[in-house]
Amino acid sequence: MSKDDTRLQDISKPLNEQLVKIRFEDLMPLPAPFKGPEDEPPLTDPKPDWKKDYVTELDGYIGIDMPMPKNGVEEKELVQKFLNGLKKLLSENNNWEFLQPLMLSFEYCAQCQTCSDACPVYLSSGKKEIYRPTYRAEIVRRIIKKYLTKSGKIFGKFVGADIELNANTVLRLAEDAYRCTLCRRCAQRCPIGVDNGLITHEIRKLFSAELGIAPKPLHELGTVQHLEKGSSTGLTPEGFADIIEFIEDDIEEKIGKRIKIPVDEKGADILLIHNAGEYLSWPENPAAFAILFEEAGLSWTLSSEMVGYDGVNYGVWYDDVQLARVALKHAEIARKLDVNKIVIGECGHAHKAITIIADRVFHDEYNIPRESCLTLLWDLYRKGRFNLDPDKNDFPVTLHDPCNVVRLMGIVEPQRKILRAIAPQFREMSPNGVYNYCCGGGSGFAIMQSMNFPEFRNKLSARMKVKQVLEAFSDCISPDINKYFCLPCSNCKGATRDAFVHYGIWDKCRIIYSGLVELMVNAMVDLEEPFVEWEWH
Repeated sequence: MSKDDTRLQDISKPLNEQLVKIRFEDLMPLPAPFKGPEDEPPLTDPKPDWKKDYVTELDGYIGIDMPMPKNGVEEKELVQKFLNGLKKLLSENNNWEFLQPLMLSFEYCAQCQTCSDACPVYLSSGKKEIYRPTYRAEIVRRIIKKYLTKSGKIFGKFVGADIELNANTVLRLAEDAYRCTLCRRCAQRCPIGVDNGLITHEIRKLFSAELGIAPKPLHELGTVQHLEKGSSTGLTPEGFADIIEFIEDDIEEKIGKRIKIPVDEKGADILLIHNAGEYLSWPENPAAFAILFEEAGLSWTLSSEMVGYDGVNYGVWYDDVQLARVALKHAEIARKLDVNKIVIGECGHAHKAITIIADRVFHDEYNIPRESCLTLLWDLYRKGRFNLDPDKNDFPVTLHDPCNVVRLMGIVEPQRKILRAIAPQFREMSPNGVYNYCCGGGSGFAIMQSMNFPEFRNKLSARMKVKQVLEAFSDCISPDINKYFCLPCSNCKGATRDAFVHYGIWDKCRIIYSGLVELMVNAMVDLEEPFVEWEWH
């Protein structure tokens, strides 16, 4: 791996110089059937027009479609807004939700770099400094020391206050905050629990709340569209109704039985909330839930109300206010339907948003019980509510552990117990469970398609997951053998779809990706035809 001489202070360099350029010889090699760079698409340079209007001087990639300041006045305004936002970030009145863990992470990091070898982006890049978990955190730490402490103002570089705060620093830092998937493997690896993922989240929050800077797919096309149209995908209540009818027709065609999917049923036990991406891209997933819930005889419902049919909450990645707006709407809908609990479908960041983070904004009547579909499904299975034949799933299967379900929430065994029971050729990735790697689409990356950002995601943030999948199926990698990559998360499926297309995984290896519930339905004894379809989609 090539030496990277990038220094922390380089982030302040003039914007005519790119700090890092990704080269094939630096990238982490992929296992068979890949032999070298010739087996994957080439790396590209940013287009000249992009360089005029956007920040490409970090690593050549554009995660934030953020226009450049047009003159010196706008540059000064940008820097001042950043500094004002930084002060608020460190204020209990303005950041009561996360101030304590943020300050602990700022103050106690020993720069031992133990976390670095836990980061999939850092490792995949060939250990480029700008992707090191401590890089952006240390920059902010030194800015705080230089501009917001007496010792830093007096002694400067002698006490580590040596980062020049200018427009170049701010613009590059904004981009660098979107080179981390917030998987929090770094926090897990740290001997004292310093959370550089949290620091990165707080940097994003600063840019969003104080400077109005956030990726359009997360903000304008994410949370704003979710609240205005009903879904971050743009799916309206009318469109949702049409899709439910389509799913009912599809279920009848596949299993020979019509299942009426309950919508807006007051007093049901469960409100099931899916990621709306499932309805549009993978309708077989909500169909499988409907089949299983019908088989188990559950009292459940979906909601057709605005926001209620989409469990996505992209505010969790960049803005606490947007998070609260969506989360409270979900709780409000559950109260109106008078359900006993919310069950979250196969979506990792929806798990995080409405179960863990929403606890900071849910109080009293809004604090409705919430449960993962994975624990519910295992409970139903172990009680004998499904009649399943594992021989129907006699093909190689491996499992991805969504970061926000497994590492954050500790839901490790339920999905595994089901797979061990219904998939005779199930094999684990290495590492797995709470040590598993991010899909590469975490923190909103899966939907960020601006300019050349998909190349960053496919070449760097998703590269480790592609490597894991290939290694898990190394004994049957031939395209003549059907293989199933189980992904119980819609966001992870989106990232995997793009990565598999990028690397040509279907043609080279014949691996399909889908959820856990589809595999469960495929094993149902009463089904005459397979539910899983061996084709690329």
